[in-house]
Parts: sequence; structure tokens; C-alpha cells
Amino acid sequence: MNIHEHQAKDLLAEFGAPVSNGVVIYNLDEIDSKIKKLKSKNFVLKAQIHAGGRGKAGGVKLVKDINELKIEAQKLFGKNLVTHQTGLKGREVKRLYIEEASEISKEFYLSCLVDRESSKIAFISCVDGGMDIEKIAAEEPKKIITTKIDLKDKVNKEDIEKIIKPFNFTQEQKKTAYQLIDSIYKILIDKDANLIEINPLIVTKKGKILCLDAKINFDDNALFRRPEILKLRDLNEEEPAEVEASKFDLSYIKLNGSIGCMVNGAGLAMATMDIIKLYGEEPANFLDVGGGASKDKVKAALKLIIDDKNVKGILINIFGGIMRCDVLAQGVVDAAKESSIDIPLVVRLAGTNFKEGKSILDKSGLEILSAEDLNDAAQKIVGAIK
Repeated sequence: MNIHEHQAKDLLAEFGAPVSNGVVIYNLDEIDSKIKKLKSKNFVLKAQIHAGGRGKAGGVKLVKDINELKIEAQKLFGKNLVTHQTGLKGREVKRLYIEEASEISKEFYLSCLVDRESSKIAFISCVDGGMDIEKIAAEEPKKIITTKIDLKDKVNKEDIEKIIKPFNFTQEQKKTAYQLIDSIYKILIDKDANLIEINPLIVTKKGKILCLDAKINFDDNALFRRPEILKLRDLNEEEPAEVEASKFDLSYIKLNGSIGCMVNGAGLAMATMDIIKLYGEEPANFLDVGGGASKDKVKAALKLIIDDKNVKGILINIFGGIMRCDVLAQGVVDAAKESSIDIPLVVRLAGTNFKEGKSILDKSGLEILSAEDLNDAAQKIVGAIK
């Protein structure tokens, strides 16, 4: 789960990290009252969306006074901001962050993440931060320094020195840097974060270290024990179909293809998507209904696929273990009758109660194509939509 920049900074500040002072507004009428909390004459206005590249897309503005702030805020609020991460549709700006402007002397990059390959915590440092960090990583990879540490209560002094070495901090600045690294690490562990990114981490002209921008991503699987983090979720920033899927505990990711997929098990779902591509089409989604899906859950899953306007055909691939094929079949039949499916539907069943499931499908009166195996299923659905 992602959160907004202003939420990430609030969390960083709570754990003792140095951040710039700022306020968030949800409508333009709040500017006059909230701006009183800030002390600078110049401000930075930032669109709050779950996507990088806001600066290059015109979503970050340096303004000289309150009048200019109001003019730029009016332009940004409600705007559809398109960045390299949003896709062509962009994201509507529904909240703005106003912070005190900083006089920047140096910009660095700093992040902390779970490195699954090594089963360690990785800190990534770069002497150059800001908008072009991706370009630096691609063209000058030696500038990217990775420090991997074992999971423990806190980061030791030796590891912190390795992490901040590229920044060439003064002894006084190192005191702040030590606190910053400790804060980031504690958030990652205590709040079940997957990634914390500070870009840029700056040194002001007065020598002060500040987190000028921040991004935090949390482990979805741990949200059940982090209600304080779940409260930060912004459903406006998520794909509506994915929000609906989460209500039924479905693992769903919308894609851009034409063949909707319903599968039980992530590995089988990936294999199903791969074989669709092998036969020349693209999957419209990743959808894992899980091992013990109920009839209602199956109905909800099929409805998600049917409601996708890009879907021209549906492939259901079920290997019954815990998941019974007859339960799946009944859910499919009920959902199909309620939704009046008018596109090709191919079903491949194997495993527990697959004969009973096939019988339910055969007697349903629906135009359902049965498949013997995954290869047969993929060929049939690809052929049916052409």
C-alpha cells in the first residue's frame, strides 16, 4: 500500500527524522487558515498523487507569495496530472501539500527496502538525487551504493558510516544523519514497510539536512496488524476494480489485455497469463481467487472481469485442491446468469469434484467451452475472440 508524500513526512517526523514544515489542503478555502502555520515567505506547492515524476509533469511549483500560491493552487487542484508512472489517463489531484521553501545546497538520494534475494535490509545511497535518479542509475550505476545489513534492533555505527559515506557530511551533520538512518530503519521494521525513499535528501545553504520528498510503501499482507497505517489508505488513488476486489479478499491487478483470467493460485495464474501471450493475445488482469473460495467470492471475481470494457473473452482455469470445482462451477453459472455474459467463456477444471463441476456447467444452458488442459484452454479462448 502506498501513501501520500505528506503522510510519509508526518510518519518520518514522528520517528525523529528531519522534514520540512508543511500543511495539506483538501480544498482551496483552507489555504488562508493553514498557511499561517508556516514561517517562510516562499512556498513549494505539491500535487499529492501516488506517482513519481510530479515535478517534470508540472505538479510541483515554487511560489514567491500567498497570491501566487493561490493562483497556482487553483490551476493544480482538480487537474489530471500525467506523469511517466500514471499512464495516459493520469491522476486527478484531490489534495495539495504546501511546505516552506528550502534553499538547497546539495541533493542526495537515500532509500531503505527489504531485499528478498539476500533476506537482508538494503540501504541505497547516491551522491546525486532529485528528478533524474533513474537516469543516473542507468547511465552511472557506480554512483549507486548499496549497503545490506542483517535484521536487528538497530543499525550499528559502522553500517551507518557506509550508508552516508557518499554524502561527505560534516561531523555536525552526521549527528542528524545517524538519527535519520535510525528513524528510517525503525519505520521499516515497526510499521511493516517494504520501501522508504527520500529523494531528494538535501543539505540547505545553512548546512541543515532535510527530507525534501518522501515515499513509503507498506506490505499489504501486514495491514491487518497495522490499523494506524490502513487509515492512511486513499482509495481515490487506486484502480476502482482493485478496490472492489479487496472487499472480497481477491488478489486482482488490472492489465491492458483482452482476455480476462480467473485462476486459483498465483503460480497457476502466472502460467495462464504466459500461455495467453504465447498464443498471441494479452491478459486483461491477474486474478487469484485463492484456495478456498466460496460461491459468492467466485461470483464477485467473475463480475470484476465482466465489468472490464476491454475484455473480449474469459478464461477460467481451476485446479481443485482445497478449492472444489463444483463450488467454482456453481459460482460461475450464477454470475453468468445474473450478468448476461455475451462474450466467449472457456473453462478448464481439474482436481477435486471436477466431474461434478463439469456437470453443473454442461447443464447450465450457458454457452461455455470446456477445455481438457491449459494448452487447449488458451487455444480455444484466443480462437474464440478472433
